Amino acid sequence: MITLEMMPFLMFAGLVLFMLVGFPVAFSLMAVGLFFGFISIEMGFFSLSFLQAIPQRIFGSVIANELLLAIPFFTFMGAVLERSRLAEDMLDSMGQLFGRVHGGLGYSVILVSFVLGAITGTVAAQVIAMAMISLPVMMRYGYNMRYTTGVLAASGTIAQIVPPSLVLIILADQLKTPTASADVGSMYLGAWIPALLQIGLFMAYTFFLTRIRPDWLPPIPENEISLKGAALWKKALRGIIPTAVLIFLVLGTIMLGIATPTESGAMGAMGAVFLAFLRRKQLGGTTEWWSLIRQAYKNTARITSMVVFILIGATTFSVVFQGVDGGHWVESLFSDLPGGWISFLIIVNLFIFFLAFFLDFFEIVFILVPLLAPVAQKILTPVLLASFGGNEQAAATAALIWFGITLSVNIQTSFMHPPFGFALFYLRGVAPKAVKSSDIYWGALPWVGLQMVMTIIVMFSPGLVTAFLDKGHAPVTQGQEINFQMESAKPPDASSGSNELQFKLDGQPPTQAVDPPKTDSNELNFQLDK
Repeated sequence: MITLEMMPFLMFAGLVLFMLVGFPVAFSLMAVGLFFGFISIEMGFFSLSFLQAIPQRIFGSVIANELLLAIPFFTFMGAVLERSRLAEDMLDSMGQLFGRVHGGLGYSVILVSFVLGAITGTVAAQVIAMAMISLPVMMRYGYNMRYTTGVLAASGTIAQIVPPSLVLIILADQLKTPTASADVGSMYLGAWIPALLQIGLFMAYTFFLTRIRPDWLPPIPENEISLKGAALWKKALRGIIPTAVLIFLVLGTIMLGIATPTESGAMGAMGAVFLAFLRRKQLGGTTEWWSLIRQAYKNTARITSMVVFILIGATTFSVVFQGVDGGHWVESLFSDLPGGWISFLIIVNLFIFFLAFFLDFFEIVFILVPLLAPVAQKILTPVLLASFGGNEQAAATAALIWFGITLSVNIQTSFMHPPFGFALFYLRGVAPKAVKSSDIYWGALPWVGLQMVMTIIVMFSPGLVTAFLDKGHAPVTQGQEINFQMESAKPPDASSGSNELQFKLDGQPPTQAVDPPKTDSNELNFQLDK
């Protein structure tokens, strides 16, 4: 006999079984949701009318969600910039600047990937572009192959946490509870310090290798540095200035409140098309530029369709899961853990780390985040309450953002570790045959370790995420009285007395009736005792 308490566990087990078989995740979610939905109707856990919530939520929360329009815009922008050779110019000038020092090409790859991540937001575009440009150069100058493949793959995943990351947009859409929600602008603000810190961590690791293994990261010979002085800086600025303008179009308009994420994505997409048009001679002419645009449309349609189908499947699964009290089941798993919020974050992040061996970030976010968000808000809000001046609403929103940024740093590893590390697949696809697959996989391991270190830092340092967030206003303290004096030239009616209004906000009626004094003023007393 199947009981209601068994249903959430059985649904999760059924989903895992479907995915192990290799069935597409979007259709696995739909199949499991509908299968257990009909079982629940048969067992009397809810009625057939309950399933009406599925199409209502799909058309009301998925199809009509304007925030999700940012996904095709940012995807299209990244696809255009991937082939516009902007990264090639930037990497060439950075290589000339840093090439004289040990690890100079490594530093250049990390910095250019950071800038490229701020204008593309997609891992695939970044890894492919950087590998095609810099891998042959690093091989030519004798860089260690495992370091070379590792830094290219890891630097590509920086796009996951550097705004305008698609992961941050999707997390902002999914981090919602009945009492709080994250927004894209706040997610971007919370991600900046962790993103910069991760760049510093990668560069520190590169510097460490130059100290202990200088032969692994040799400098470029002086006679091969063709640009110097003003010519070098001119070429560097030629790549940096258009990039800075595009970054402002995308991020600056959101931060300043000028545009919504969807509007900024549209401006970024148009800016990328215009930038590619200006560089059409380097691309091979107008025909090649138009071919680039058509290919970008195809990539955007494919990725957007995949996201929408996964989201529809996740919605079907989520509605049925909530119908069988799955939310209470998840909360009970984490609420009574020894160690409180620390144990919660450790267990959740370990679970997601291992789940990322088999699922990509879209599937992880759509399946798990809506289930974990209410629990995260409940457990993490008290941790931030003091730093937000006791404002529970602001602390609850910040707790969701802190949780989301921690997950986004962790989810980076899904691109880096086997068997489904997509960054490694992208790298293998464009690398020459001389690069061994074993070098790609072994080279990724130290960088996965650095990403896990970064996850731990964000977990135990919420101030890194909340530093730029709105702290709100402190709530009114108990026992405070607010008086409003309303002067009037006309004296009040003798029959009605004065116009005095008293509000006592403690949930109880006044203890005794008070005859209003007959004065010439209209006084409103608000008593905020609790």
